[in-house]
Amino acid sequence: MDNIIQINSEGEHAYDIIFSVNFKKLKDELLNLNIEKKRICIVTDSNVAGLYANEVKSLVDMICRQCIVVQFNAGELSKRQETVNKIYDILVRKKFDRKDILIALGGGVVGDITGFVAATYMRGIDYVQVPTTLLSQVDSSIGGKTGIDYKDHKNIIGAFKMPKLVYINLNTLKSLPDREFNAGMGEVIKYGLIMADDFYHYLNKNIAKIKSRDLSTLSNVVYMCCRLKKIIVEDDPYEKNVRKILNFGHTFGHAIEKCKGFEYLHGECVSLGIVAASYISYKINQIDAQTFNDIINTLASFGLPVTVSGISPNSILREILNDKKMHSGYITFIVLKRIGKVNFYKVNFHNMPEDEKELLINAIETITVASKDNSE
Repeated sequence: MDNIIQINSEGEHAYDIIFSVNFKKLKDELLNLNIEKKRICIVTDSNVAGLYANEVKSLVDMICRQCIVVQFNAGELSKRQETVNKIYDILVRKKFDRKDILIALGGGVVGDITGFVAATYMRGIDYVQVPTTLLSQVDSSIGGKTGIDYKDHKNIIGAFKMPKLVYINLNTLKSLPDREFNAGMGEVIKYGLIMADDFYHYLNKNIAKIKSRDLSTLSNVVYMCCRLKKIIVEDDPYEKNVRKILNFGHTFGHAIEKCKGFEYLHGECVSLGIVAASYISYKINQIDAQTFNDIINTLASFGLPVTVSGISPNSILREILNDKKMHSGYITFIVLKRIGKVNFYKVNFHNMPEDEKELLINAIETITVASKDNSE
């Protein structure tokens, strides 16, 4: 495994992904960004602050003009304009200008918020991604998509803003709670399913090592996911075409997140969405029953949910209607042609044939189980 992946945008070098097992090399990488005379704002959350904020700040303090830390409450419920405004207020008060730098230290929510602030503060300032969760290391820190939630709508406000650097300390994965780690595997498995059958089989062969967080195996997993995402984001940086395949499982997943009041983690909802999308793939004769069942077993093997209670199929279907990927009444679902290859399945929600509606309902019923809370 190399220690660096170079990401290009529109034919030119945009940033590097650096792989390490500690934060020591971060100092040199930041010096390459000429930060000696700049102010640095480290943005983090209440979970990560106590683990890594002091260590990173102590490194940055030695090489920059000034370093401050801004912290907010961990979780999806903080991914709101109110949190963004809090950061704006501090940046203005501390007189940060457009030549200063933000550092996103944390998981996907931290990265999304920091990237959005970087895209909008003074019409854009530089930022660095230092992802500390499996999900953020393999997916959300790469590619420049930023966003915040608005009321009940997930990621409905956002911008594209490429980071200047992504620095991955693989040892941070050892501090993750099991549930957070398992949730990250939802995105990891997605990559194998949509792009690389050999990687998917590698995951299945190394379940025990991955779950025990063997560093060598995790290094391979994270590196391969980053290599796969590099292919996609370089080919389609602004999600006009092929990058849409990364939404496999996400249309159902985002609807479930909303219906469950963000009680479930993003990666857990992606897992449920993968089951539903794979069911459609099976029913339209793209994959066979054995492959469908194997996908379910793989997700479950990594501690990911494959069923959910307390919500009805119709409530999920209604939330899908609010998905930001809806265009002129159509949503294109990503389905599997086979392991490692996808197809597009376009549905007209304004004039949906009964057999197509039945297919979607059946797909959702595959992942929903009745409970006393399961009501319209």
